[in-house]
Amino acid sequence: MSSSLLAAVNAYVEAQGGGQGLFPTPITDVNIVRSCQTMMPMRQIYRPSLCVVIQGGKEIFFGEERLEYRAMECLVVSVELPASGRIVEASPDAPYIGVTIELDVTVMRDVVEQLDEPPIPPAGPGPCMFVSRVDEPLADCILRLIRMSGTPKAIPILYPSVMREICFWLLNSPHGGELYRLALPESNIERVVKAISLLHANFARTLRVEQLAETARMSPSSFHQHFKALTSMTPLQFQKQLRLLEARRLMVAEASNVAEAAYQVGYESASQFSREYCRMFGVAPKRDVMNQQRLYSEYASRKVQTA
Repeated sequence: MSSSLLAAVNAYVEAQGGGQGLFPTPITDVNIVRSCQTMMPMRQIYRPSLCVVIQGGKEIFFGEERLEYRAMECLVVSVELPASGRIVEASPDAPYIGVTIELDVTVMRDVVEQLDEPPIPPAGPGPCMFVSRVDEPLADCILRLIRMSGTPKAIPILYPSVMREICFWLLNSPHGGELYRLALPESNIERVVKAISLLHANFARTLRVEQLAETARMSPSSFHQHFKALTSMTPLQFQKQLRLLEARRLMVAEASNVAEAAYQVGYESASQFSREYCRMFGVAPKRDVMNQQRLYSEYASRKVQTA
């Protein structure tokens, strides 16, 4: 199955012009990455998703945690959060090849409701990311998605059923209980997710932990404990990363200058912003923006080509 999946992804990439970079597909929530060299860490907002390595290796950092996954392994992300990923195994002869599929939490919950024996959730709070093997049923779903990308008219009809299959196999994997927590109504993880949504919507405002805990309907101490266990960050660290990532987007995509970006994301001091930006990204804002613009033009600006 791994060789069939590798062949199908390479065939799709070649049909899109070949080379390396980000290759979007006609399926909005499915993207392919091919790279012939290892890459420096790239910070971004990760949405709930299934990130599959077909060839090569990758690692991800979120908060104080580090996870590594290799060929025919996958990273499952259950909560939207800032993280840093980098390709650690790639070469011209054996490029890194990965497929990312955004997960639909609504579909996940619908599948859970139909399970006769739902998985057992872990007893305590845990991280919102985990690495698992890609078994044959899951690999078959991914293979069908790649082949489906060559027939766009099939996507609206067939894609929803394949997404249900993906959710089913993930819920029946050894880590199914961790995903099951996400689908449980009124669970602690769902309450924390509501607070995370508030942070995403209001990252430029000053939000006290008490406000976030009230949104989650938890005590401040319990909220802080569950938030840190889930994201490996404090709410303040989480908000700071959201602000800096949005500032980078404003400078790269909308040509805002450093001061404009700083004030738009909630900083009162451009110098403080520059210090924290440099601490997070390892380079001063202006130089980083130049690097990101070059990276975007070379790596991530490709559009889907149709026959």
